[in-house]
Amino acid sequence: MDGVGSFGAGRAGSTIDPITFAKQPQTILRVLSWIFSLVVFASIVNEGYVNMGSERLHCVFNKNADACNYGVFVGLVGLLACSFFFLLDYKFSSISSVKDRKKAVMLEIGFSGFWTFLYFVSFCFLANQWSRTTADELPLNQGADAARAAIAFSFFSIITWAGLTVRAVQKYLIGTDMTLFTTEHMDGGAPTQPYPSNSPGGTTETTETYQSPPFTENNTAPTYQVPIY
Repeated sequence: MDGVGSFGAGRAGSTIDPITFAKQPQTILRVLSWIFSLVVFASIVNEGYVNMGSERLHCVFNKNADACNYGVFVGLVGLLACSFFFLLDYKFSSISSVKDRKKAVMLEIGFSGFWTFLYFVSFCFLANQWSRTTADELPLNQGADAARAAIAFSFFSIITWAGLTVRAVQKYLIGTDMTLFTTEHMDGGAPTQPYPSNSPGGTTETTETYQSPPFTENNTAPTYQVPIY
């Protein structure tokens, strides 16, 4: 995980190592999700529509345009979201404010969990429509490979987005341990520490009492005695 304590605040402002960042499980899942979303989007856009002997194009999924539109939407938005969160992951350690870190983690949890559900719907929807598609509706088996690719990578996307959701939840749970941080640190400032006291019971003020020195001079003038002749 990124650092310890409050959403990785222990590493705030630290130098980012590209190699270490690339080897993180979250980065690997993010790249895989980006690739899978690209495949789903590109498969439907390029070969998801066939010409059935007329100028009008029909969706390969049982001629249901909603199935193709839904697959394109989920794939395209997932592709853009992966790019955004990839940049956010790279810049995450440079965010000094703990409140901003918390907002970023909560945004990731909400979106990743929601997109996991949408890809689950996409897999079920596309698989159901494909099972209802007859061979007569696809002359020369047009678009069959694209349809299977969209279904398969929708299923793979469920796994990767679910993994990203779990990683974000783990980061959030680590961030809720605020025992090492003060109110000033929560606001983005450095915690202040009072000066230590020399005495065990705290800082006490002592008043010195003036004492006369042990040896004092006698300022009384000596008595002069007149000699008697």
